[in-house]
Amino acid sequence: MITAALVNDLRKKTNAGMMDCKRALEETQGDLDAAVTLLREKGIAKAGSKADRAANEGVITARISENAKSGILLEVNCETDFVSKNDNFQGFVASLADSLIASQPADHAAASQAQFNGLTVEDAVKAKVAEVGENLQFRKYVRFEAQGEGIVASYIHMGGKVGVLIEVGANNAETASTATFRELVKDLTLHIAAAAPRGLSREDIPADVVEAEKNIFRAQLADSGKPANILENIINGKIGKFFSENCFLEQGFVKDPDTTVIKLLEAKGKELGDTLVVRRFVRFGLGE
Repeated sequence: MITAALVNDLRKKTNAGMMDCKRALEETQGDLDAAVTLLREKGIAKAGSKADRAANEGVITARISENAKSGILLEVNCETDFVSKNDNFQGFVASLADSLIASQPADHAAASQAQFNGLTVEDAVKAKVAEVGENLQFRKYVRFEAQGEGIVASYIHMGGKVGVLIEVGANNAETASTATFRELVKDLTLHIAAAAPRGLSREDIPADVVEAEKNIFRAQLADSGKPANILENIINGKIGKFFSENCFLEQGFVKDPDTTVIKLLEAKGKELGDTLVVRRFVRFGLGE
């Protein structure tokens, strides 16, 4: 019988995760020493001893399906910039990305348990620790599937320090194949990488974040002597500016700051005789 106490003993000996220890004990019929050996052979015990080290370097990469109807963005971290630029590590992450775009797990939890090189991704990353000698983490993963006409696209900036995944939709199937549409999508990913919006629209900014901003503005104006109704108008104006700086659709487009992203979409839609919409996006910053 595999008891909680036995699992805990194995964790103390190896610093491996609870589920790793439980599986090892099950495979060795409760033999503690054999379980320690098994975890060491898999590289998991060594990984556990490094797990408390900060892993803020690494690489962000993306893969887009051939028809541009789906795509993934993922981040794998290591401890040092030296390892992040190593061909071995880079090749590992590239192979992992190729595997995940093929198996199409829906989210990070599913991706962690997806099969890769005969192991789960989670265990493959842990085993790789023994090879590179640093703590590694499969930190982030997201997958987009196009919801109707349009495409999924990606952009990797600064050699994998920043990554963007976006879904841009249209009403007409032929729109997605035009050079104008493709160039727009590319520009939108560049904008997201540079401007780092906190949400697509105002609805995506959490209410507590907005209220915290309001409280800052109230504190700044506390000694102004203005009537309460005037203060609220000023605060609302400041919040409007906050939204314009943080909501993707309201931001000034990086290539033409006098034009908001929503106006750009409207203009390009008119040019193409279609209605264009950014359905969603995600931006990864390395180590964030």
